[in-house]
Amino acid sequence: MDTYAEPEPTRHDAIASGPPVRKLFRDVVADRLPDPRPPQAAMLFDAGADPCWDDRSFLADFYNEILHQDTCRPATAEGLVLLAALAGDDRIPARHRFQAVQLLLRAATVAERHLADTWPATPRHAAPGSEVRARDAVRALTPDLLSRWSAECPAVRLALAGLAVVFPTARTLPALTPRLGTFTHQHPRGTDIGDYVRFVLVLAAPDEARILTATEQLTDAHWTGTARGAPTRARALHLLAQMLTRVGTGFDRPRAPR
Repeated sequence: MDTYAEPEPTRHDAIASGPPVRKLFRDVVADRLPDPRPPQAAMLFDAGADPCWDDRSFLADFYNEILHQDTCRPATAEGLVLLAALAGDDRIPARHRFQAVQLLLRAATVAERHLADTWPATPRHAAPGSEVRARDAVRALTPDLLSRWSAECPAVRLALAGLAVVFPTARTLPALTPRLGTFTHQHPRGTDIGDYVRFVLVLAAPDEARILTATEQLTDAHWTGTARGAPTRARALHLLAQMLTRVGTGFDRPRAPR
């Protein structure tokens, strides 16, 4: 009598395995980024999927592969195009688009944030060359992401506003005040969104004294402070990243009208 044998898994089956978010990310990257893809894409396309992955553990590993423990490595700049591809595709849920933009902001500000955090000491894991390349990569990716503003949900708009002040231009900065007007009307001072939006608008104005005052007022009241001797921009970006993280934990889609 014939016995039934399970067919050997094909490479396609192995690649298709894993949590749903991995499959979604792989499909989007396959559509948007031709070969050769950055090395971090191996986590999406290699047949050897981690059997312990669920959506949450996969996302943690995938994001850490790009920005390793909040530090830049030689391949970090290459991997940032994966985040931009995900952030720019409507198939990706809003919370993941938010996270992709947030990670781009963190990658672009590693050097300043760590300097503010360790001042006057040199950051322990500083990698100046990799940090500069990562910053330049995010700068190049930012205009296309900002062009999606009118089509984006409010949550992602908040993350994009952070990128806009990290890479200010004569075109983007004047646009922030009207673009963020709805948020300032609906979210008063003392709320996470309200304080974040108002701080973004302070950063959009080329007034270092005002930026320093706002940074000190906010960190004294609610946030992890930094040494007063650290450069103002470093302290401000250290605060900006903290504020955006808290905003992101509070909601997936803030209910502000477009």
